[in-house]
Amino acid sequence: MKRIALAALAAFAIAPAAQAAGLEYRSLADVAVMYDAPSKQARQQYVIARQTPVEVVRTQAGWVKVREPGGMLAWVESSALSPQRTVIVSVDKARILAKPDDNAALVFEAERRVLLEPVSEPAPAGWARVKHRDGQSGFVRIGQVWGL
Repeated sequence: MKRIALAALAAFAIAPAAQAAGLEYRSLADVAVMYDAPSKQARQQYVIARQTPVEVVRTQAGWVKVREPGGMLAWVESSALSPQRTVIVSVDKARILAKPDDNAALVFEAERRVLLEPVSEPAPAGWARVKHRDGQSGFVRIGQVWGL
């Protein structure tokens, strides 16, 4: 591989407008090799970290073209995708609050590139309920994470 990058460690700038409704996001089940075409004979582009969220752009016979949090497009085997979803903090510090209200009590702060699990619980527009791997949960502004 000419270039190896761990997507979860790469610096990235995320525009909240890219998180529009109708996009499909998944996460990687394990560390995965990303290719420039849907084939193991294609050129390997980089390695992406386990649990990194990706946006599904296209599917084709056992392969999925995805966009990773930094915006790069590549192909990954569909078996590399997990049914468990994650989101990644896209700001310097995301504030996770007790309620979906900017004035609510702070539960915890998560730094850029921290992975969080979205909780499938209804939340007001502009908010998502998330859980940290240590068990803490709360509400975060959608513009502070990528992968929803």
